[in-house]
Amino acid sequence: MRLSSLAYSATICTFAGQIANAAITLDIEDPESIKQAAGRAAWDMMQYYTGNETGDVPGNLPDPYFWWECGAMFGSLINYWYYTGDTTYNANVEQGMLHQAGPEFDFMPINQSKTLGNDDQGFWGLAAMTAAETGFPDPPTGPGWLALAQAVYNTQVPRWDPSCGGGLRWQIFPFNTGFNYKNSISNGCYFALAARLALYTGNTTYADEAIKTWNWMWDINLIKHDTYWIVDGAHNTDNCTEMDGNTWTYNSGVFLLGAAAMYNHTNGSTIWRERVDGLIGAGKKFFINDVLHEGCEPAGTCNVDQRSFKAYYSRWLAATAKLVPYTHDNITREFKASAVAAASTCSGGSTGTACGLRWTEGPVHDGSVGVGEQMAVMEIIQSNLVDAAPAWKSEVLGTGTSKGDVNAGTGLTDGDHLTGVKRVTNADRVGAGILTALVLLGVIGGSTTMLLSD
Repeated sequence: MRLSSLAYSATICTFAGQIANAAITLDIEDPESIKQAAGRAAWDMMQYYTGNETGDVPGNLPDPYFWWECGAMFGSLINYWYYTGDTTYNANVEQGMLHQAGPEFDFMPINQSKTLGNDDQGFWGLAAMTAAETGFPDPPTGPGWLALAQAVYNTQVPRWDPSCGGGLRWQIFPFNTGFNYKNSISNGCYFALAARLALYTGNTTYADEAIKTWNWMWDINLIKHDTYWIVDGAHNTDNCTEMDGNTWTYNSGVFLLGAAAMYNHTNGSTIWRERVDGLIGAGKKFFINDVLHEGCEPAGTCNVDQRSFKAYYSRWLAATAKLVPYTHDNITREFKASAVAAASTCSGGSTGTACGLRWTEGPVHDGSVGVGEQMAVMEIIQSNLVDAAPAWKSEVLGTGTSKGDVNAGTGLTDGDHLTGVKRVTNADRVGAGILTALVLLGVIGGSTTMLLSD
């Protein structure tokens, strides 16, 4: 279905009745209304995307957005298709993700080296994993979504760093600011990807790596033992003793979904249930009267990245409700209240339907517009369709169809990526052999010609 702005009235339905001066209509109890509202939020979000325009680069968002956020946006659009069935943006997703996968199909394009962090690459890998889990159609040629996710995982395994007892650094290359910082989101993406690969494939190697990552986060106290709050990170220059104590929704969310995947993978083990419960309890700090908010919002200090964090928390909460059924009612109650509040802010921008950042201050648009704002509102609205969505696919269940490659991403080192070295394949070897033969024939032919001419 292609949605037109003419399909949206100037009111929004709430539990109590009507709120005036809002541009998106949402009846939270009506699945079709939810689809329409999510579609409008998606349409406004895609007005920022220029990668499908002639002369632009597929898979990139313009300034001020960093590369990783486009991968995160594609993850939201895969979810949008999964929940609504709307294929409007599927071609954009496929084109952009394959272009940014790079020549080695591991989401390490050389033009991103100056800012490429493990978390940046991780978000693209998680988007590919979501595509495999939801059954998003595999590309007609080349590696499947599962193989792309495995490639990200395989490139990150060797980066486990002994300083501070383990963990991934924030940045991949030593010349980037942040190389000496071990942040929770990089390790969270790695943890969640490993856990979800374990759930999808049944391969215990992935599960072992997820357990190792959780244990390191716990032992180093980036996950607080008494509250399950997850702080931002620490520098290895002081053995990770001084920490950035900021807590963000997406750190809590990425570890929650990884723990949910491990709970499901282990058939409901006590230890992973305890961790799921701890993280859900910790996440209550992010809600005011059941409405989701980010800690930087009251002071108006959220930067471009932070304005998108609620999108991922909403996404991963919904997946948790699916993977760990006993959490469902606790999670979905807050989804309804948050979605209604979020939609009530969608009356701004040049379209008159752009969504705001501070949902707790609705029904009013707060003047903040952008990709992150749109993505967050889209995710919280469409997450209310989680009950009708099909179960995640997997090889374990016999439902997974995405093409995988357990060795994907193992052909080059990080240094090779930096210098643009290309992995030598069997096809390359055959081609080189043919070229060598042709050169030799040319030399022999030339020599024969010279001999005959003499």
